[in-house]
Amino acid sequence: MTPVSKNFATTPRTLSVIVPVFNERATLRELLDLLLAKRIAGLEIQFLIVESNSTDGSREIVQEYRGRPGVEIILEDRPRGKGFAVRTGLAAATGDIILIQDADLEYDLADYEVLLAPIIAGRQEFILGSRHGAGGWAIRKFDDQPLHALVLNLAHWSFTLLINASLWIWLKDPFTMYKVFRRECLQGLTFTCNRFDFDWELLIKLVRNGHRPIEIPISYTSRSFKEGKKIRMFRDPLTWMVAWAKSRFGPL
Repeated sequence: MTPVSKNFATTPRTLSVIVPVFNERATLRELLDLLLAKRIAGLEIQFLIVESNSTDGSREIVQEYRGRPGVEIILEDRPRGKGFAVRTGLAAATGDIILIQDADLEYDLADYEVLLAPIIAGRQEFILGSRHGAGGWAIRKFDDQPLHALVLNLAHWSFTLLINASLWIWLKDPFTMYKVFRRECLQGLTFTCNRFDFDWELLIKLVRNGHRPIEIPISYTSRSFKEGKKIRMFRDPLTWMVAWAKSRFGPL
């Protein structure tokens, strides 16, 4: 497939923030309050909250924000995974720029401006917020589960090497949740992944379609499995490898 042209003629005026939500009661209200208070000069913001039928009261919290300015709530009938929720949000997004925001407060909303600036200025179309902003190799530091953190950090660099070698690219953090891009970058692409493997599919297909990202350092505070991290250490890596093979060598 011929890559989509990088020459976007229009200056972006709107931002769509997609927030997948599933069982995030502990942090959800704080995140949504911070998010709805966010103002970015020159951009109108569309907030797309995709709630996946949580069992901990998160859905009820989300519904409290119905009718707020710029807020669109999408209620799924059952949880199908973060990737499915993000894909649902992408289908409803109307903004010139897309930004994906988790509800667990691992990422800092204060980084929005620095991530968006190159796209608003027309210098870039695809940005990754690198969690290695403070230096060092370890982005996950679990005081209560140090072995789990070590395994995840080693896996991160192993999978990063795979991504870089297979795409002929050099990235430090291809799996960051902060992937920010112009909506036109999605033209001609089809997505099928439903869980955390969607991060792989999105990155690989955007790069294959001619959109090479730059990385900008961001703030990141990782949470452990005891604090609610949802990655499954044995199941999810298998889905990542399948997503890599399909996205790298399959149709766009």
